[in-house]
Order: sequence, then structure tokens, then C-alpha cells
Amino acid sequence: MSDAPPDPLAPLAAALAALPEQRRRRLRHFQPAGPGSLRAIGADAAAATAQPATTPATTPAAAPSGSRQPLLLDLASNDYLGFSQHPQLKAAASACIAEQGVGAGASRLVSGTRPVHAELERRLARWLGRERVLLFPSGFQANLAAVGALADRHSLVLVDRLIHHSLLVGVQATGARLQRFAHNDLEDLAQRLERARSAEPQRRLVVISESLFSMEGTSPDATALAELCRRHAAALLLDEAHALGVLGPGGRGLGQGLAGVHLVSGTFGKAFGSGGAFLAADGVVGEWLEQFSGPFRYSTALAPPLAAAALAALELLEQEPGRGVALLQRARRWRDGLEDAGWPRPPGEGPILPLLVGGDATALALQQRLEAAGLLSVAIRPPTVPEGSARLRLVLRHDLAQGSLERLLGALGPPAHPQERS
Repeated sequence: MSDAPPDPLAPLAAALAALPEQRRRRLRHFQPAGPGSLRAIGADAAAATAQPATTPATTPAAAPSGSRQPLLLDLASNDYLGFSQHPQLKAAASACIAEQGVGAGASRLVSGTRPVHAELERRLARWLGRERVLLFPSGFQANLAAVGALADRHSLVLVDRLIHHSLLVGVQATGARLQRFAHNDLEDLAQRLERARSAEPQRRLVVISESLFSMEGTSPDATALAELCRRHAAALLLDEAHALGVLGPGGRGLGQGLAGVHLVSGTFGKAFGSGGAFLAADGVVGEWLEQFSGPFRYSTALAPPLAAAALAALELLEQEPGRGVALLQRARRWRDGLEDAGWPRPPGEGPILPLLVGGDATALALQQRLEAAGLLSVAIRPPTVPEGSARLRLVLRHDLAQGSLERLLGALGPPAHPQERS
């Protein structure tokens, strides 16, 4: 028996060795190439046509120098309103760089707060009808801060079983007890709240859900959810990352105006076309975050150019509130088109249209088929989604060219097992 100490990295190596090739991820590189389009660059240009979907995810040979690769219709990103390439956002970020530089250089409570931070927080608070907004460098970080504000180790936190990983990490960090309720099943949640409140009347209860689930495309009944939490004296954290700019009145999210929503989490990296995130709250929650939140206190402030771009996006949303409505109408037409072609109707109403196909290999093969036809949609596999529910995640954008649905249906072809009509 060897007396040598164990290799501290052995568990990592074992996990990698056990990872099936169809679950192995790799980074790819794309260059924006006009409205609603991307271009694979470098080695990834060759990967689009050279790498079989079921082979190991090794890096293929680079494309010939100077080669011009075809455009890919972007059906993968979360740039729902096409703001990331909008001239007003580019101009705002460029002007901010010229005036203030790139980074803030310190945390908000030291010397990192800039006028653009305060202006964005003020304008967002007014837009959302909240007393306070605080900015964060990332959505993951904002969600850690949000859970830490509402829960502690004595709390019971009830979460939708499909909430984002960042929220689960936040619950773990607090030491709170975790219960999961069935996805968007408010009856299941009601029963759990009733049992919890009856068993321990004074216990701190927290409920966490999302207004638009990023891999499912579905939404809860936010009004009923808020009322349920109010009735059982439970704090409600609603993650609006994928809904803001698209869902709710004027794109303000499904929690807009609901008194039972104690804390809203949102990001600027999706419909806002920028980067960073925020939390929106009233009264004591907002003040607590500023005074006690570690993720807020101990992080360098959001880069001012990103804040400037987010502020420009907010101004566009205020000026053109119909962008989100038009996108939802388009999403309805796409759902109808997919269903008419025999594919399972993607659930939900928003711009995320998951096409459930079941197996990893099937999803990867469909991804490659679309990419060969000039359309980019990524195969989503476990553990991001439950076992047996691999899917293509189709994402609509405001700036997709007319005829994009017809291109998609032509590339997909008929499903192997068409849906039966009732």
C-alpha cells in the first residue's frame, strides 16, 4: 500500500474521463456580421462543415487564411431586440470610453461609482416603479446577492425546479434549507407553503422563480405567484433576466406592478444588448443590499461603457415600447409554423422556442444540419436540461430577416416522428 498522498486533482481528471463525448463542450468563436447574423472564424469556420456531430469535440484544422466563410443566421443568442449592434448603444459606449476610460477601478463603495451608474440606477428605478436599483457586474453575481438578501441559514427557500444555476448556488451559500416545487406548478407550491407555515409559523420563507425560463421558454402566472407568496408571508424573488425588454407592459417584465414581488433580478446582457446586471427593490431590501451585500461591496463596479450602453438601450425601450410586442407576435407565427410542419409546438409565448428532440446525438445532428444550411442554433444537453430532454434552443431576434422561418423549416425537414393532431 502506497504512503504517497493522493493527487488533489484526481477527482477532476476522473470527472473528465467519465464525461461522454456527446456531453463535452468547447468554446467557439463568432464575429457579428450584420443584423441577425454571425460568422464563424478561425478553426470554427471549418468545424461548421468538417466535424461530425457524434465525434469527439477536438479542435479541427483552421480554415484557410483569408477565406470568406458564409453568414450564419443567429438563432442562438439572447440579443432579442438586436440592441448589441445598435448605433445608439455603440455611440454611448464610445463616448463614455473617451470621457471616462474603460474600467471603474474600484468597488462602488470606494471610488468606483460614476455619474452614469447613478443615472442608470435612477432611470431604471423610475421605469420599473421601484424605489432602489443597484448595479452588478454580472447576472450570476446579482443573483447571489439577491438570495443572500432574502434568506439565511434559518430560512426555507422554495424554488422552481428549473431555476438558473446561479440561484441554486445562492441558496447553497446561505445555508438555507432548499425545497423544489414542480415547474410552474403553483398548486404544488401552495401545498408546500401551507405545510411549511403550519409546521413553523415564524420561519422565514422565500420563493424563487423566473418570469421566462431560458431553456424552457415558459412563464409562471406571475400575478397568482405573487398573491400566493403574499398570502403565506413569503418573500418572492423573481428573476426577469430573459423577460425584460420583451414581456410585460412596455417590456418591463411580468412582475411589473405586483406588490408581492420583493426583489427583481435583471440583466443588461440580453434584450438590453450590453453587459452587467441589476437588482430592483423597495425600501428595506434596497438599503440592506447597499449596506450589507458582499457581492455588491467587494466587487469592482460595472464598467462605465457598459452602463452607458444599457442607459441608451433603456432610452430606446422607452421610445419604442412596441419592439417587444412585435417580437412576441413573430414568436407566435414561428410556433404555428413549427407545429404545422409536424414538430412539437414549443411551449410558452416568448422569443425562446425549445425544440425538444430527446437524445443528445439527435440534438447535435440537428445542430450540424442547420449550421450546414447557414443557421446557428445550439444543441442544449444535460446537465443544463433534464436527462432525455436534449433540444435545439431556437431564439428569435427583432432583426431577423423576413423569410427566416421558411429557411429554418427547409433546413429542419420533416420530423422523424410527426406530431399527431387531435
